[in-house]
Amino acid sequence: MRPTIRSILTATGLALLAATAAAQTPVDSALAAFIAGIRAVDNHAHPNSTAPADSEFDAMPLDGIPPSPWPMRIRQENPEWINAYRAVYGYPYTDLSAPHLAELRATMQRVARERGDGFPEWALDRMGIEVMFANRIALGPGQARPRFRWVSFVDALILPLDTRAERVTPDRRALYPLEERLLHRYLADLGVARLPATLDAYVRTVVVPTLERHRRAGAVAVKFEAAYLRALDFDEPDPVAARRVYSRYYAGGVPSHADYKALQDYLFRLIAREAGRLGMAVHIHSFEGGGGFYGVAGSDPFLLESAFNDSTLRGTNFVIVHGGGGPFARHTLAMFWRPNVYADFSVSTLTMSPYTLGGILREWLAQYPERVLFGTDASASGPDLPWDVVGWLSAWTGRQALAIALTGMMRDGEITRARAEEIATMVMRTNAVRLYDLHLR
Repeated sequence: MRPTIRSILTATGLALLAATAAAQTPVDSALAAFIAGIRAVDNHAHPNSTAPADSEFDAMPLDGIPPSPWPMRIRQENPEWINAYRAVYGYPYTDLSAPHLAELRATMQRVARERGDGFPEWALDRMGIEVMFANRIALGPGQARPRFRWVSFVDALILPLDTRAERVTPDRRALYPLEERLLHRYLADLGVARLPATLDAYVRTVVVPTLERHRRAGAVAVKFEAAYLRALDFDEPDPVAARRVYSRYYAGGVPSHADYKALQDYLFRLIAREAGRLGMAVHIHSFEGGGGFYGVAGSDPFLLESAFNDSTLRGTNFVIVHGGGGPFARHTLAMFWRPNVYADFSVSTLTMSPYTLGGILREWLAQYPERVLFGTDASASGPDLPWDVVGWLSAWTGRQALAIALTGMMRDGEITRARAEEIATMVMRTNAVRLYDLHLR
């Protein structure tokens, strides 16, 4: 029999949740404990597999871009990491001194060795997560269904031409070649030696077969990380212009930014439409970071309004991943008026305090609780911050923020306790179950 969530979560994690709820009024401790017991569906993460030197956790890992400062909560010196180490690995100390960190590293290595390919599922149990959506180039060892579901990357498919004119910042100069490499991998997977001569042939022999291949391999969604590369203004496409640009440059030459944008706009909407046909959602990164040259204004969900209003895309479900972060959270809320737009609050669970994030969630839940999805963005942030530890702190923060938001609504008479528990379950689990047709109990 599968153990209950309360038998899986460590006593440390539950005690910390209860202590914070008691200390930071007004949080209802009973509601916080209820939320701690929900086996979650994590809409967005980048977990490592058990493959040695696993490098497929992201299509565009940011370790190759110039260094830039991380928010305080993600830095190694954040004392909250001690709680995460304690919950996941039984860390017995209250400091991060060098000898104690050395002991912790040895414990991490021992647990990974002992668990083998069962380690990723063990890590999910520590976080209280039943299903994690893994944003990866491909799933790896230890990431089998049903606990892990694949979200594939598709930015490479909108970039078949030379991108040298697009590499206008140090960040983009590092990231565009990664997309070029991924497109070559997709072509090789299909046995396509070179780009077809026409855009229609490219769509027919590369784009659609790649999406179908991902779906057959179990992908529940496709992911655009485009905000790292360009603004999210995927405007109404001009098919004639797109075909002209492709035909002129497919064999060589560097298109202008305006020409390349016309092609990308066309391919973005085509991919979104095909994803909907295949039953896959479209995930779109929208956040204020990262990277020292990241175009924050270009990640505004308002830039997606034209695509969201496209009547031919109403058969596609869109998820604003990270929910626009701090600057654009209310812009995300405005997009919920569209019947096929959702958002998760992943990564804000790492950059924001529970109380800051709780304020955002309260605004969202007061209007569209059925569109809000839980997510962690669990990913490795350095040798002492592996994805399982990052995921634990993120999951804990998300649960606490949700308790704060719903407590406020409950105490202000906006919802009953029963409704608060229902909404909590929706956010942590059932909204995703319905959106992705997961068939979970």
